[in-house]
Amino acid sequence: MLTSRWCQGSAEDRLGNRSAAHDADSGMPGRPSGPLIVSVTDFTSDAHRDLPGIVRRGLALRRHWPRLGGAVGMWLWVAPLTRRCGSISVWTERRAMAEFIRLPEHVAIMDEYRERGTIRSVLWEYESYDAAQIRRDAEAWLRSDDRCRAAGEAPRQLG
Repeated sequence: MLTSRWCQGSAEDRLGNRSAAHDADSGMPGRPSGPLIVSVTDFTSDAHRDLPGIVRRGLALRRHWPRLGGAVGMWLWVAPLTRRCGSISVWTERRAMAEFIRLPEHVAIMDEYRERGTIRSVLWEYESYDAAQIRRDAEAWLRSDDRCRAAGEAPRQLG
């Protein structure tokens, strides 16, 4: 599994992240505190030929991230051998996440690819921000799917 660098959202500073220090294990700056919503998505494309387009569209959508209200940050990930990709996103509240889901750009991606694969997702609530724990939980959940285990893919940090 290839994982992007942490993309900071507009809400990260409001959670108390004023530090320039970086968490080497997570790639996230600082450690904001407060209740958070974490969403993990896992899309499996029916065909390898669709994966590059899905990833390109996801990266384009990621450019909006620093301006999204309630967005703490996110990682994108891809497991090419198993035709899987998705995100790990951190939010200050469910409403902010719902607003993102309704963005025209996100709706367009879902409309284009929804029938070309399968998607699964999970939401968790965390009392405080622990980047390493969020990553461990997300990666364990993603590995729990037999498609990833069958390919023997291990997570690697990109960039």
